[in-house]
Amino acid sequence: MNFDRRSLIKGGAALGLGAGTNLLDYAKAWAQASPFKVEPNAKLNLMRWKRFVEAEDVEFMKLVAAFEAATGAKITVTNESYDDLQPKASVVANTGQGLDLVWGLYSLPHLFPQKCLDLSDVSKYLGEKHGGWFPSADAYGKLGNKWIGIPIAASGGLVNYRISSINKAGFKEFPKDTAGFLELCKALKANNTPAGMAFGHASGDANTWLHWLLWSHGGNLVDKNDKVIINSPETAKALEYGKALYETFIPGTASWNDSSNNKAFLAGELHTTVNGISVYVAAKKEKPDMAADMDHAYMPIGPAGKPTELHLPFTMLAFQFTKVPNTCKAFIAFMLDAPQFNPWIGAAQGYLSHFLAEYDKNPVWTADPKTTPFRDVAKRTLTPAGLGTLGEKAASAIADFIVVDMFANYATGREDIKGAIAGAERQAKRIYR
Repeated sequence: MNFDRRSLIKGGAALGLGAGTNLLDYAKAWAQASPFKVEPNAKLNLMRWKRFVEAEDVEFMKLVAAFEAATGAKITVTNESYDDLQPKASVVANTGQGLDLVWGLYSLPHLFPQKCLDLSDVSKYLGEKHGGWFPSADAYGKLGNKWIGIPIAASGGLVNYRISSINKAGFKEFPKDTAGFLELCKALKANNTPAGMAFGHASGDANTWLHWLLWSHGGNLVDKNDKVIINSPETAKALEYGKALYETFIPGTASWNDSSNNKAFLAGELHTTVNGISVYVAAKKEKPDMAADMDHAYMPIGPAGKPTELHLPFTMLAFQFTKVPNTCKAFIAFMLDAPQFNPWIGAAQGYLSHFLAEYDKNPVWTADPKTTPFRDVAKRTLTPAGLGTLGEKAASAIADFIVVDMFANYATGREDIKGAIAGAERQAKRIYR
Protein backbone atom coordinates (compact mmCIF):
# COMPACT_ATOMS: atom_id res chain seq x y z
CA MET A 1 0.00 0.00 0.00
CA ASN A 2 1.09 3.55 -0.65
CA PHE A 3 0.75 6.01 2.20
CA ASP A 4 -0.14 9.66 2.00
CA ARG A 5 -1.04 12.02 4.83
CA ARG A 6 -4.74 11.17 4.57
CA SER A 7 -4.19 7.42 4.83
CA LEU A 8 -1.90 7.89 7.80
CA ILE A 9 -4.53 9.98 9.58
CA LYS A 10 -7.11 7.26 8.87
CA GLY A 11 -4.69 4.69 10.24
CA GLY A 12 -4.26 6.78 13.37
CA ALA A 13 -8.01 6.67 13.92
CA ALA A 14 -7.89 2.90 13.61
CA LEU A 15 -5.29 2.78 16.34
CA GLY A 16 -7.46 4.82 18.68
CA LEU A 17 -4.90 7.62 18.75
CA GLY A 18 -5.64 11.32 18.98
CA ALA A 19 -5.68 13.36 15.80
CA GLY A 20 -2.45 15.09 16.83
CA THR A 21 -0.55 11.83 17.30
CA ASN A 22 1.75 10.86 14.48
CA LEU A 23 0.87 7.33 13.44
CA LEU A 24 4.27 6.68 11.97
CA ASP A 25 6.01 7.57 15.24
CA TYR A 26 3.65 5.27 17.12
CA ALA A 27 4.05 2.50 14.58
CA LYS A 28 7.84 2.65 14.67
CA ALA A 29 7.80 2.56 18.46
CA TRP A 30 5.53 -0.50 18.39
CA ALA A 31 7.78 -2.28 15.90
CA GLN A 32 10.89 -1.52 17.94
CA ALA A 33 9.30 -2.78 21.17
CA SER A 34 7.75 -5.90 19.64
CA PRO A 35 9.51 -9.21 20.36
CA PHE A 36 8.65 -10.30 16.81
CA LYS A 37 11.05 -8.65 14.36
CA VAL A 38 9.75 -8.47 10.80
CA GLU A 39 12.00 -9.83 8.06
CA PRO A 40 13.42 -7.21 5.65
CA ASN A 41 11.21 -6.54 2.60
CA ALA A 42 8.62 -8.99 3.88
CA LYS A 43 5.66 -9.80 1.65
CA LEU A 44 2.77 -11.65 3.26
CA ASN A 45 -0.33 -13.24 1.72
CA LEU A 46 -3.35 -13.51 4.03
CA MET A 47 -6.68 -15.19 3.26
CA ARG A 48 -9.62 -14.32 5.49
CA TRP A 49 -13.36 -14.99 5.68
CA LYS A 50 -15.57 -12.60 3.73
CA ARG A 51 -17.05 -10.03 6.09
CA PHE A 52 -20.69 -9.79 7.12
CA VAL A 53 -20.33 -6.34 8.74
CA GLU A 54 -18.85 -3.76 6.38
CA ALA A 55 -17.45 -1.51 9.12
CA GLU A 56 -15.42 -4.44 10.49
CA ASP A 57 -13.71 -4.96 7.15
CA VAL A 58 -13.00 -1.24 6.77
CA GLU A 59 -11.39 -1.16 10.23
CA PHE A 60 -9.44 -4.32 9.51
CA MET A 61 -7.91 -2.82 6.38
CA LYS A 62 -6.93 0.27 8.39
CA LEU A 63 -5.22 -2.09 10.81
CA VAL A 64 -3.39 -3.75 7.92
CA ALA A 65 -2.28 -0.34 6.65
CA ALA A 66 -1.03 0.59 10.10
CA PHE A 67 1.01 -2.62 10.31
CA GLU A 68 2.58 -1.89 6.95
CA ALA A 69 3.50 1.58 8.17
CA ALA A 70 4.95 0.08 11.33
CA THR A 71 7.14 -2.50 9.70
CA GLY A 72 7.62 -1.87 5.99
CA ALA A 73 6.01 -5.23 5.25
CA LYS A 74 3.51 -5.58 2.42
CA ILE A 75 0.32 -7.56 3.00
CA THR A 76 -2.03 -8.87 0.32
CA VAL A 77 -5.47 -9.73 1.70
CA THR A 78 -7.92 -12.00 -0.12
CA ASN A 79 -11.49 -12.59 1.05
CA GLU A 80 -13.31 -15.90 0.63
CA SER A 81 -16.76 -17.14 1.57
CA TYR A 82 -17.11 -19.38 4.61
CA ASP A 83 -17.64 -22.40 2.38
CA ASP A 84 -14.57 -21.77 0.21
CA LEU A 85 -12.04 -21.05 2.96
CA GLN A 86 -11.36 -24.57 4.17
CA PRO A 87 -10.97 -26.20 0.72
CA LYS A 88 -8.63 -23.45 -0.47
CA ALA A 89 -6.58 -23.57 2.74
CA SER A 90 -6.29 -27.35 2.40
CA VAL A 91 -4.96 -27.02 -1.15
CA VAL A 92 -2.31 -24.56 0.04
CA ALA A 93 -1.39 -26.85 2.93
CA ASN A 94 -0.86 -29.70 0.46
CA THR A 95 1.06 -27.72 -2.16
CA GLY A 96 3.15 -25.68 0.27
CA GLN A 97 2.73 -22.38 -1.53
CA GLY A 98 0.40 -19.44 -2.08
CA LEU A 99 -0.43 -18.21 1.43
CA ASP A 100 1.34 -17.33 4.66
CA LEU A 101 -1.62 -16.68 6.97
CA VAL A 102 -5.15 -18.08 6.93
CA TRP A 103 -7.87 -16.61 9.10
CA GLY A 104 -10.40 -19.40 9.04
CA LEU A 105 -13.34 -21.02 10.81
CA TYR A 106 -13.66 -23.41 13.74
CA SER A 107 -10.82 -25.88 14.13
CA LEU A 108 -9.16 -25.27 10.74
CA PRO A 109 -5.56 -25.54 12.07
CA HIS A 110 -6.39 -29.02 13.38
CA LEU A 111 -7.11 -30.26 9.84
CA PHE A 112 -3.39 -30.07 9.01
CA PRO A 113 -1.56 -29.44 12.31
CA GLN A 114 1.81 -30.57 10.97
CA LYS A 115 1.66 -27.72 8.42
CA CYS A 116 1.06 -25.02 11.06
CA LEU A 117 3.76 -22.76 12.47
CA ASP A 118 4.22 -22.95 16.25
CA LEU A 119 2.61 -19.78 17.65
CA SER A 120 3.11 -20.53 21.34
CA ASP A 121 5.28 -17.44 21.81
CA VAL A 122 2.56 -15.22 20.31
CA SER A 123 -0.05 -16.77 22.59
CA LYS A 124 2.14 -16.22 25.65
CA TYR A 125 2.85 -12.60 24.70
CA LEU A 126 -0.84 -11.79 24.19
CA GLY A 127 -2.17 -13.75 27.15
CA GLU A 128 0.22 -12.13 29.61
CA LYS A 129 -0.49 -8.67 28.24
CA HIS A 130 -4.28 -8.79 27.94
CA GLY A 131 -5.70 -10.56 30.96
CA GLY A 132 -5.36 -14.18 29.86
CA TRP A 133 -7.15 -16.44 27.40
CA PHE A 134 -10.60 -17.94 27.93
CA PRO A 135 -10.54 -21.78 28.16
CA SER A 136 -12.13 -22.13 24.72
CA ALA A 137 -9.10 -20.37 23.21
CA ASP A 138 -6.85 -23.12 24.55
CA ALA A 139 -9.13 -25.74 23.02
CA TYR A 140 -9.17 -24.13 19.59
CA GLY A 141 -5.59 -22.90 19.50
CA LYS A 142 -3.59 -25.72 21.07
CA LEU A 143 -2.57 -29.20 20.04
CA GLY A 144 -1.00 -30.75 23.10
CA ASN A 145 1.18 -28.01 24.54
CA LYS A 146 1.76 -26.24 21.22
CA TRP A 147 -0.35 -23.39 19.85
CA ILE A 148 -1.03 -24.08 16.17
CA GLY A 149 -3.46 -21.20 15.77
CA ILE A 150 -4.50 -18.01 17.54
CA PRO A 151 -8.26 -17.53 18.10
CA ILE A 152 -8.87 -13.93 17.05
CA ALA A 153 -12.60 -13.66 17.78
CA ALA A 154 -15.86 -15.60 17.69
CA SER A 155 -19.19 -14.85 16.06
CA GLY A 156 -22.09 -15.73 18.28
CA GLY A 157 -24.84 -17.97 16.94
CA LEU A 158 -27.71 -16.61 19.03
CA VAL A 159 -31.43 -16.30 18.49
CA ASN A 160 -32.44 -13.23 16.47
CA TYR A 161 -36.16 -12.49 16.79
CA ARG A 162 -38.87 -9.91 16.14
CA ILE A 163 -40.29 -8.79 19.48
CA SER A 164 -43.77 -8.03 18.11
CA SER A 165 -43.99 -11.44 16.44
CA ILE A 166 -43.23 -13.48 19.56
CA ASN A 167 -45.61 -11.25 21.56
CA LYS A 168 -48.38 -11.90 19.03
CA ALA A 169 -47.58 -15.62 19.33
CA GLY A 170 -48.34 -15.40 23.06
CA PHE A 171 -44.82 -15.07 24.50
CA LYS A 172 -43.77 -12.11 26.64
CA GLU A 173 -40.12 -13.17 26.43
CA PHE A 174 -38.14 -15.62 24.38
CA PRO A 175 -38.55 -19.16 25.77
CA LYS A 176 -35.66 -20.49 27.79
CA ASP A 177 -36.22 -24.20 27.11
CA THR A 178 -36.59 -26.35 24.02
CA ALA A 179 -40.22 -27.25 24.76
CA GLY A 180 -41.18 -23.59 24.80
CA PHE A 181 -39.11 -22.93 21.70
CA LEU A 182 -41.03 -25.54 19.70
CA GLU A 183 -44.36 -24.13 20.86
CA LEU A 184 -43.23 -20.65 19.82
CA CYS A 185 -42.22 -21.87 16.36
CA LYS A 186 -45.61 -23.55 15.89
CA ALA A 187 -47.38 -20.33 16.86
CA LEU A 188 -45.14 -18.26 14.59
CA LYS A 189 -46.02 -20.51 11.64
CA ALA A 190 -49.74 -20.21 12.43
CA ASN A 191 -49.41 -16.42 12.38
CA ASN A 192 -47.51 -16.46 9.06
CA THR A 193 -44.45 -14.96 10.81
CA PRO A 194 -42.27 -18.07 10.61
CA ALA A 195 -38.95 -19.07 12.09
CA GLY A 196 -36.19 -20.69 10.05
CA MET A 197 -32.68 -22.06 10.51
CA ALA A 198 -30.31 -23.59 7.99
CA PHE A 199 -30.39 -27.33 7.29
CA GLY A 200 -28.10 -26.90 4.28
CA HIS A 201 -24.31 -26.79 4.07
CA ALA A 202 -24.00 -23.45 5.86
CA SER A 203 -20.56 -23.74 7.48
CA GLY A 204 -21.42 -21.23 10.18
CA ASP A 205 -25.18 -21.23 10.74
CA ALA A 206 -26.05 -24.91 10.21
CA ASN A 207 -23.09 -26.33 12.12
CA THR A 208 -23.61 -24.07 15.12
CA TRP A 209 -27.31 -24.53 15.70
CA LEU A 210 -27.50 -28.23 14.80
CA HIS A 211 -24.62 -29.15 17.11
CA TRP A 212 -26.48 -27.22 19.82
CA LEU A 213 -29.59 -29.26 18.99
CA LEU A 214 -27.75 -32.59 19.24
CA TRP A 215 -26.02 -31.70 22.50
CA SER A 216 -29.12 -30.10 24.06
CA HIS A 217 -30.79 -33.52 24.01
CA GLY A 218 -27.73 -35.34 25.39
CA GLY A 219 -26.55 -36.72 22.05
CA ASN A 220 -22.89 -36.72 21.03
CA LEU A 221 -20.88 -37.81 18.01
CA VAL A 222 -18.09 -39.27 20.16
CA ASP A 223 -17.33 -39.84 23.84
CA LYS A 224 -14.36 -38.55 25.84
CA ASN A 225 -12.18 -41.33 24.38
CA ASP A 226 -13.21 -40.41 20.81
CA LYS A 227 -15.34 -43.54 20.46
CA VAL A 228 -18.29 -42.98 18.11
CA ILE A 229 -21.54 -42.94 20.14
CA ILE A 230 -23.92 -41.12 17.78
CA ASN A 231 -26.27 -44.13 17.65
CA SER A 232 -28.17 -43.44 20.86
CA PRO A 233 -31.71 -42.76 22.14
CA GLU A 234 -30.65 -39.17 22.87
CA THR A 235 -29.68 -38.64 19.23
CA ALA A 236 -33.02 -40.07 18.13
CA LYS A 237 -34.86 -37.62 20.41
CA ALA A 238 -32.82 -34.74 19.02
CA LEU A 239 -33.73 -35.81 15.48
CA GLU A 240 -37.43 -35.99 16.31
CA TYR A 241 -37.27 -32.52 17.82
CA GLY A 242 -35.35 -31.18 14.82
CA LYS A 243 -37.96 -32.55 12.41
CA ALA A 244 -40.76 -31.01 14.46
CA LEU A 245 -38.99 -27.64 14.24
CA TYR A 246 -38.32 -28.06 10.52
CA GLU A 247 -42.03 -28.56 9.86
CA THR A 248 -42.73 -25.09 11.32
CA PHE A 249 -39.99 -23.34 9.33
CA ILE A 250 -40.21 -21.11 6.30
CA PRO A 251 -39.80 -23.24 3.12
CA GLY A 252 -36.34 -23.74 1.65
CA THR A 253 -34.13 -24.08 4.73
CA ALA A 254 -32.75 -27.43 3.51
CA SER A 255 -30.72 -25.58 0.88
CA TRP A 256 -29.79 -22.47 2.86
CA ASN A 257 -26.23 -21.19 2.99
CA ASP A 258 -24.81 -18.70 5.50
CA SER A 259 -26.39 -15.64 3.90
CA SER A 260 -29.88 -17.05 3.27
CA ASN A 261 -31.42 -16.28 6.64
CA ASN A 262 -29.91 -12.79 6.68
CA LYS A 263 -31.63 -11.98 3.39
CA ALA A 264 -34.95 -13.54 4.41
CA PHE A 265 -35.00 -11.75 7.77
CA LEU A 266 -34.20 -8.35 6.29
CA ALA A 267 -36.84 -8.92 3.61
CA GLY A 268 -39.45 -9.35 6.35
CA GLU A 269 -40.08 -13.00 5.43
CA LEU A 270 -38.42 -14.48 8.53
CA HIS A 271 -39.15 -13.52 12.13
CA THR A 272 -36.89 -15.80 14.20
CA THR A 273 -33.55 -17.37 13.31
CA VAL A 274 -30.14 -18.30 14.72
CA ASN A 275 -27.38 -16.02 13.48
CA GLY A 276 -24.68 -13.60 14.43
CA ILE A 277 -25.55 -9.96 15.05
CA SER A 278 -25.09 -9.05 11.38
CA VAL A 279 -28.85 -8.99 10.71
CA TYR A 280 -29.36 -6.43 13.48
CA VAL A 281 -26.40 -4.35 12.33
CA ALA A 282 -27.79 -4.22 8.80
CA ALA A 283 -31.29 -3.45 10.06
CA LYS A 284 -30.04 -0.51 12.15
CA LYS A 285 -28.54 0.95 9.00
CA GLU A 286 -31.20 0.05 6.44
CA LYS A 287 -34.43 -0.64 8.37
CA PRO A 288 -34.43 1.14 11.75
CA ASP A 289 -38.05 0.22 12.46
CA MET A 290 -37.15 -3.46 12.11
CA ALA A 291 -34.07 -3.01 14.33
CA ALA A 292 -36.23 -1.43 17.04
CA ASP A 293 -38.44 -4.54 16.92
CA MET A 294 -35.50 -6.98 17.19
CA ASP A 295 -33.73 -8.57 20.12
CA HIS A 296 -31.38 -11.48 20.84
CA ALA A 297 -31.42 -14.46 23.20
CA TYR A 298 -29.20 -17.35 24.20
CA MET A 299 -30.09 -20.75 22.83
CA PRO A 300 -32.78 -22.57 24.86
CA ILE A 301 -31.84 -25.26 27.36
CA GLY A 302 -32.80 -28.79 26.35
CA PRO A 303 -33.22 -32.09 28.22
CA ALA A 304 -29.46 -32.09 28.91
CA GLY A 305 -30.21 -29.34 31.45
CA LYS A 306 -27.32 -27.00 30.66
CA PRO A 307 -26.16 -24.58 27.94
CA THR A 308 -24.82 -26.45 24.91
CA GLU A 309 -23.98 -23.68 22.49
CA LEU A 310 -21.49 -23.87 19.65
CA HIS A 311 -20.37 -20.51 18.36
CA LEU A 312 -18.19 -19.71 15.36
CA PRO A 313 -14.54 -18.96 16.17
CA PHE A 314 -12.23 -17.35 13.66
CA THR A 315 -8.73 -18.71 14.26
CA MET A 316 -5.62 -17.49 12.46
CA LEU A 317 -2.87 -19.90 11.48
CA ALA A 318 0.52 -19.42 9.86
CA PHE A 319 1.92 -22.06 7.55
CA GLN A 320 5.20 -23.67 8.54
CA PHE A 321 6.54 -23.18 5.03
CA THR A 322 6.16 -19.38 5.12
CA LYS A 323 9.32 -17.46 4.31
CA VAL A 324 8.30 -14.69 6.73
CA PRO A 325 7.44 -16.43 10.03
CA ASN A 326 8.34 -13.42 12.17
CA THR A 327 6.12 -11.17 10.07
CA CYS A 328 3.23 -13.59 10.54
CA LYS A 329 3.75 -13.58 14.30
CA ALA A 330 4.17 -9.81 14.41
CA PHE A 331 0.94 -9.21 12.51
CA ILE A 332 -1.12 -11.42 14.83
CA ALA A 333 0.43 -9.76 17.88
CA PHE A 334 -0.18 -6.30 16.42
CA MET A 335 -3.80 -7.11 15.56
CA LEU A 336 -4.66 -8.29 19.07
CA ASP A 337 -2.90 -5.50 20.96
CA ALA A 338 -5.40 -3.12 22.56
CA PRO A 339 -4.81 0.05 20.45
CA GLN A 340 -5.72 -1.93 17.33
CA PHE A 341 -8.09 -4.58 18.65
CA ASN A 342 -10.45 -2.29 20.59
CA PRO A 343 -11.42 -0.08 17.62
CA TRP A 344 -11.69 -3.10 15.36
CA ILE A 345 -13.98 -5.11 17.62
CA GLY A 346 -15.97 -1.94 18.24
CA ALA A 347 -16.46 -1.55 14.49
CA ALA A 348 -17.80 -5.12 14.33
CA GLN A 349 -20.70 -3.88 16.51
CA GLY A 350 -21.12 -7.16 18.39
CA TYR A 351 -20.53 -9.51 15.46
CA LEU A 352 -17.19 -10.55 16.95
CA SER A 353 -16.48 -11.51 20.54
CA HIS A 354 -13.00 -11.66 22.06
CA PHE A 355 -11.03 -14.56 23.56
CA LEU A 356 -8.82 -12.32 25.75
CA ALA A 357 -10.29 -11.25 29.11
CA GLU A 358 -9.20 -7.61 28.92
CA TYR A 359 -11.65 -6.89 26.13
CA ASP A 360 -14.72 -7.52 28.30
CA LYS A 361 -14.33 -3.82 29.05
CA ASN A 362 -14.82 -2.67 25.46
CA PRO A 363 -17.76 -0.21 25.43
CA VAL A 364 -19.37 -1.96 22.46
CA TRP A 365 -20.81 -4.50 24.90
CA THR A 366 -22.77 -1.99 26.97
CA ALA A 367 -23.55 0.84 24.53
CA ASP A 368 -26.58 -1.10 23.22
CA PRO A 369 -28.24 -3.71 25.50
CA LYS A 370 -29.25 -5.73 22.43
CA THR A 371 -25.55 -6.32 21.78
CA THR A 372 -24.64 -7.43 25.31
CA PRO A 373 -25.54 -11.16 24.96
CA PHE A 374 -22.86 -11.50 22.27
CA ARG A 375 -20.09 -10.39 24.65
CA ASP A 376 -19.77 -13.78 26.32
CA VAL A 377 -20.03 -16.17 23.37
CA ALA A 378 -16.31 -17.00 23.38
CA LYS A 379 -16.65 -17.92 27.07
CA ARG A 380 -19.81 -19.99 26.53
CA THR A 381 -18.90 -21.90 23.40
CA LEU A 382 -18.18 -25.59 23.31
CA THR A 383 -16.00 -27.00 20.52
CA PRO A 384 -17.03 -29.13 17.52
CA ALA A 385 -15.44 -32.12 19.27
CA GLY A 386 -18.15 -32.11 21.94
CA LEU A 387 -17.04 -34.61 24.59
CA GLY A 388 -14.06 -35.67 22.49
CA THR A 389 -10.64 -34.33 21.60
CA LEU A 390 -10.40 -31.29 19.35
CA GLY A 391 -7.92 -32.43 16.75
CA GLU A 392 -7.65 -33.54 13.15
CA LYS A 393 -10.55 -36.00 13.40
CA ALA A 394 -13.01 -33.56 14.97
CA ALA A 395 -11.99 -30.93 12.43
CA SER A 396 -12.70 -33.39 9.62
CA ALA A 397 -16.10 -34.30 11.06
CA ILE A 398 -17.36 -30.72 11.10
CA ALA A 399 -15.81 -29.96 7.71
CA ASP A 400 -17.75 -32.94 6.29
CA PHE A 401 -21.09 -31.74 7.77
CA ILE A 402 -21.75 -35.12 9.42
CA VAL A 403 -24.11 -33.75 12.08
CA VAL A 404 -25.79 -31.30 9.69
CA ASP A 405 -26.50 -33.98 7.08
CA MET A 406 -27.87 -36.36 9.69
CA PHE A 407 -30.48 -33.82 10.80
CA ALA A 408 -31.26 -32.71 7.25
CA ASN A 409 -31.68 -36.27 5.97
CA TYR A 410 -34.28 -37.06 8.60
CA ALA A 411 -36.07 -33.71 8.68
CA THR A 412 -36.57 -33.65 4.91
CA GLY A 413 -37.62 -37.30 4.67
CA ARG A 414 -34.59 -38.49 2.69
CA GLU A 415 -33.92 -41.07 5.43
CA ASP A 416 -35.87 -42.58 8.29
CA ILE A 417 -34.49 -42.05 11.76
CA LYS A 418 -32.42 -45.26 11.78
CA GLY A 419 -31.01 -44.55 8.34
CA ALA A 420 -30.04 -40.98 9.21
CA ILE A 421 -28.22 -42.08 12.35
CA ALA A 422 -26.58 -45.04 10.60
CA GLY A 423 -25.26 -42.78 7.85
CA ALA A 424 -23.72 -40.40 10.38
CA GLU A 425 -22.28 -43.35 12.30
CA ARG A 426 -20.63 -44.78 9.17
CA GLN A 427 -19.08 -41.43 8.27
CA ALA A 428 -17.87 -40.83 11.80
CA LYS A 429 -16.31 -44.30 12.10
CA ARG A 430 -14.37 -43.74 8.87
CA ILE A 431 -12.81 -40.68 10.51
CA TYR A 432 -12.50 -41.99 14.08
CA ARG A 433 -10.77 -45.30 13.39
